[in-house]
Amino acid sequence: MAETYSDVSGNGRPVRRGDRGSGAVDLRRVGVSPDFWYPVTRSRKVRRGQVIGTAFAGERIALYRGRSGAVHALEDRCAHRQVPLSMGVVEGETLRCCYHAWAYRGDGRISQIPYLAPGDARPPRGVRGYPVREAYGLVFVFPGDPQKAAVTPLPELPAFGSPAYRTMTFSRTVHCHYSFMHENLLDMNHQFLHRGVVGRLHPELLEYRTGERSVEARYLFTHAGGKRNRGAGLLAGEGLGGGDSADLMTIRTDYPYQTLDLLPENAERPAFRLWTAYVPEDAEQRRCRAYGLLMIEKPGIPGALHLAWPLIRRFTERVFAEDRMAVEAEQRAWDEQGEDRNHEVFALILDVREVLRANGVPL
Repeated sequence: MAETYSDVSGNGRPVRRGDRGSGAVDLRRVGVSPDFWYPVTRSRKVRRGQVIGTAFAGERIALYRGRSGAVHALEDRCAHRQVPLSMGVVEGETLRCCYHAWAYRGDGRISQIPYLAPGDARPPRGVRGYPVREAYGLVFVFPGDPQKAAVTPLPELPAFGSPAYRTMTFSRTVHCHYSFMHENLLDMNHQFLHRGVVGRLHPELLEYRTGERSVEARYLFTHAGGKRNRGAGLLAGEGLGGGDSADLMTIRTDYPYQTLDLLPENAERPAFRLWTAYVPEDAEQRRCRAYGLLMIEKPGIPGALHLAWPLIRRFTERVFAEDRMAVEAEQRAWDEQGEDRNHEVFALILDVREVLRANGVPL
């Protein structure tokens, strides 16, 4: 299905087309598809000759960096006594269990059992090895069908590494289903939540379009008064929330990732570009790790962004903390009620829910 634009009324609101979620599977009981590349940690956390533990949707994964510098990802359990391999020792390109010293190659196969004698029972082949790649300062694993890994691309981030942008990286745990995060970023009508840091912002939905795997929305932001945090202006090149400016914001859920671009009035390129991924950690997918790459345009004055960096970081952390408070409250309500009792009226969010349902897998 090609992407199609949805009708928007004269006041910038999507035309109401009915709650298509009615009678459908509860989205909070839908898991993410494993057949994509997911970040599971920052590259710098996996040091040469060391191993760390991480997880994807209840699957514990041991990451280790061998002598060559390559990162390997293995099922985090020894095939012998099920002791976590993340407690093990790296030797060259192999990972040795801390208990009985069984050694594993990067593909998960056993390379040595020190005390194995002729005539002993045939040992197991090993444990699962995950396809793994490094990009954008993150370690990505492919937890799904390994045959699909070679034909599934990593997300493309042209601003990352560009001399025109500098990247700020985020990694935070959020105690909610990943779908709440998609809804939060895509629905800009929640700016009242951030009134203490951005003042009174008026978001006008200009248009949005939906495809089989994506939903994209374009908003026009104008400042309606109130005090704004200095970091907001610095982040947006003095655009967002500044005087009579009007800024164009484009947000896209491109399953399973999200992006956000902010283009200040009269600017030639975005003041910042955000890429995010929400990676479930537990089997119930009620806790996710949010990874964000915020690519900020460098101003014309050398060193200005370096000086502004702490203010921008503080502003973004505060906004994220407010969003986290809201989505975790949504999750608590779902836990207490045992079902999704949302009464959503925004057609854009109804569409993104359908995209998440259609591309996800049953829990």
